[in-house]
Amino acid sequence: MSEAPKVRGGLCLNVDGEGCKKFVARDIAREKAKPQIQDGPKSVLVLGCSGGYGLASRIAAAFGGPKAATLGVSFERAPTDRKAGSPGWYNNEAFDEAAAAEGLKHKTISADAFADATRELVAQIAKEDGFEPFDLVVYSLASPMRTAPDGITYKSAIKPIGKPHVARTLDIMTCEMKEVAVDPATDEEIAHTVKVMGGEDWILWIDFLKAQGLLAQGCKTVAYSYIGPKCTQDIYRSGTLGRAKENLEASAKAITETLKDLNGYGVVSVNKALVTRASAVIPAMPPYISCLFKVMKEAGLHEDCLDQIDRLFREFMYRPDGQVPVDEAGRIRIDDWEMRPEIQAAVDKLMEALQPDNVEATTDIAGYRTDFLALHGFEG
Repeated sequence: MSEAPKVRGGLCLNVDGEGCKKFVARDIAREKAKPQIQDGPKSVLVLGCSGGYGLASRIAAAFGGPKAATLGVSFERAPTDRKAGSPGWYNNEAFDEAAAAEGLKHKTISADAFADATRELVAQIAKEDGFEPFDLVVYSLASPMRTAPDGITYKSAIKPIGKPHVARTLDIMTCEMKEVAVDPATDEEIAHTVKVMGGEDWILWIDFLKAQGLLAQGCKTVAYSYIGPKCTQDIYRSGTLGRAKENLEASAKAITETLKDLNGYGVVSVNKALVTRASAVIPAMPPYISCLFKVMKEAGLHEDCLDQIDRLFREFMYRPDGQVPVDEAGRIRIDDWEMRPEIQAAVDKLMEALQPDNVEATTDIAGYRTDFLALHGFEG
């Protein structure tokens, strides 16, 4: 029998590797059961392939479309005799096993995607293993730190800008609510967060791959972002994370210029709020997501990572008419269902009613908990 999950302060400290593999196999089966994505990608590089939207992108490309060849990069901890590996290690193993069983071309690299040496390794493997030039590059890296080409290690900070912020947070295991005060970021913390989570590294990847002749005509590259509602603005979109996302979105425009001669483009997809290892530790996000899940499930609009990416491919990036619907800022919006006025109004009502003694009744904390534990291979 596997050990029970050990959760402390929004972090799960252990992992059930076989459970992780089971959940990946489930998602692959779900994608295979859907109609094929017509004119989908054929050769795909996924930077940050081991979980969340990155893993979902790899699954949708390989098992939902024309059986794309996929090369995935993520920085994972391998298991030892004394300690389990990281959840992403087992997720990658499950993907590789399924891809091999289907006869799909695939390769997974465990390495620091921010490092120049990893770029060189990707180029070497892509050429030696006979990958066609990539017609899709997915940039889905999530890390608290990055060592940039200048040799400096930058660390991100999840903080408001300009003034302190007090937010309600929620312990997903005990349902305990409390307020946390977060001091405003310094100028250095803002700059470092942009360095880690902005678009500088995305640009470096695209420039490198193009110089290596590893991008196909019509190549598309997508990175993932979030905007969110008013109640999370101070700690998210108006804070350090928002500055980084603004930089990411500006980088998409620069990348589109770079890819112009290949008739390609870069785009940011603004996605729905979901349970991730990152969102679980952002103040204000657990209460909001728990309320959002309740409303969207009742409305029949709830999506998980795989649902979101499948819709991104089918209805936006690989539409039969070749059009890519974007907003006024040039972003794809697959947070469109979350941000519907009637959905947000219903969420606001629940957030106003939420009190320490009615968490179970007011929110879908059970659904949040199930999704959180599944990230580490545990049943909810």
